[in-house]
Parts: sequence; C-alpha cells; structure tokens
Amino acid sequence: MEIRPARPEDYDAVAAFTRDTWADRGGSDYIPDIYHDWISPGELAQATLLVDTGEETPSNDVAAIAQVVMLSEYEGWAQGMRVAPDYREQGLATRLSHALLDWARERGARRVRNMVYSWNVPSLANARTAGFDPGIEFRWATPDPDATADPAAAIRDDADAAWTYWTGSEARTALSGLALDPVETWALSELTRDRLHDAAADDRLFVVGDDRATGFTYRNRTYSRERDDEGEGEETWAEYAVAAWDDASACESLLDAIRRDAASVGADRTRVLFPERIDWITDAALARSDLAEEPTFVMEADLS
Repeated sequence: MEIRPARPEDYDAVAAFTRDTWADRGGSDYIPDIYHDWISPGELAQATLLVDTGEETPSNDVAAIAQVVMLSEYEGWAQGMRVAPDYREQGLATRLSHALLDWARERGARRVRNMVYSWNVPSLANARTAGFDPGIEFRWATPDPDATADPAAAIRDDADAAWTYWTGSEARTALSGLALDPVETWALSELTRDRLHDAAADDRLFVVGDDRATGFTYRNRTYSRERDDEGEGEETWAEYAVAAWDDASACESLLDAIRRDAASVGADRTRVLFPERIDWITDAALARSDLAEEPTFVMEADLS
C-alpha cells in the first residue's frame, strides 16, 4: 500500500466509501461534495493524502483519505479521516495520521489539532493511537435569530476591551486560547488580538458591559447549507467563533446580541462555540438557547 496525494481521478473511489459515512446517524458525508475543492490549491497550505492499495482499477483502490491544513506558521489542523469499511482495523488511520503529522512538521507546525465528536468512540481511539492527546471540549449554543432581541446590558465593539477580557477569563483557560478559525471551516486556532480588531472594524464584535466588560463574542462568518430537516433548499447560518461571559445575566445579554445580529444578516440559524462546563451550559439554557446534545472534543499532537 502507498500513501500519496489525492488526485482528481480518485474522486469515484473516494466518493464510493465516504458517501454513507454517517448514514447510521441519519446524516451524509461532506467529502463527496467538496472533494475537488479540497484537493485544489487554497488560501492555506494543505495536503490531502490517501492510502492507495495499488490494485489496478480505473482510479486505483483507495482505502483511506485525510487532510491536514496549516492554519498559522505553527498550527496545523487534521481533518476528514475516512477509512473504507473493508480496510478498517488494519492500522491505516494511524499510518495516514503519521504521514499528515510529518507533512505538517516539515512546514513548521508545532501543534496539530483535530476535532472529534464525543460520541465517536472509534475515532477517539484512533486519535490517541496516532499520537493526539486530549485537548479541550466545547459545546454549541444555537439561539434563534430575532430582530426584536433587546440586550439588557450595553453592547459595544471595543476590541481592546474584548482582548483584555479574553486574556483574563476562565473561558480562555478552558479553551486553551482557541476559537474558530477565520479561514478554514470547522477548525480551531489560537484567537489573536488582530482578529478582534478585524471583527470590530466589520461590525462583528459584541462586548457586554459599559464600564467593564463582562463578556464578548464575534461573528466569524455566515454560510449557506442544505436544510437538515425535510424542507427543501438552503438555510443561512451565522457562526460565532467563541463566546465568554461572567454570569447568567451577561450570558443573556450576549445571546440577545447574537440573536439580533444574526437576524440583521438574514441568518436562519446560528451556532456559537463556548467551553464545556456546567455553569456555562446552564447559563445558556437559562437564556433560552437551544444547545447541542453533546460536547465536541479537540485533540492535539505536540510536534515541538
């Protein structure tokens, strides 16, 4: 078997074993839809590697595929690990992960992270076997957009106030300084002060409190995707890279600011990342926000 870069002509072989990845959970896999974009040059350095069994078929027999992306000079992100059913339990995920880590190390990465759903026990085991250690856990809040939402506390867009709050917050410690990446979707990287200033300049930053900050968040992006329910067409999502707050009152004002902002950009739904802890979870519940049923884990490999 050979590990090599994915090619356009591998599409049929990859789509054949990835299309039904999440069928047992009522979902579909995104890889067949984004495969050609995934292997094309992008804004960030990336490598999409696969395991080729070497058998002579029109596109060769592909047993596994995964990708690594450089999010910064020292942060890599591994994603999309898929192994064909007939080749599972043979160590291919570990071999492919090591190849991704080697590629990232050669380009200066000192940390490579990945995201694993907390219910995905086989992937959690594979990540640990491949050299990823436990990192952080977070949960999604999904407050409904509402143009009439009226935060009880003052909301401002002071980037330096947000940065000062973030650097001293328990949320930053719980998340190891991570927030959703501004370029790579479904990836987390270290939040920087510049990102907050960029968000403020675009009216995407929301800081709770007038005299003293008691929480903050910022809209990372909006995007459209097919509806998860039985309805036809697409729906627009507003995504908030991280949310942190002091108490239930600050949480309620922050989520109201999110509701109002999401409505202002025409979003149908939202998702807001915040650290997994019972007080923060119950704060969000008290503020009438729906929540993901389970947390999500981020693992990391130390390449230093």
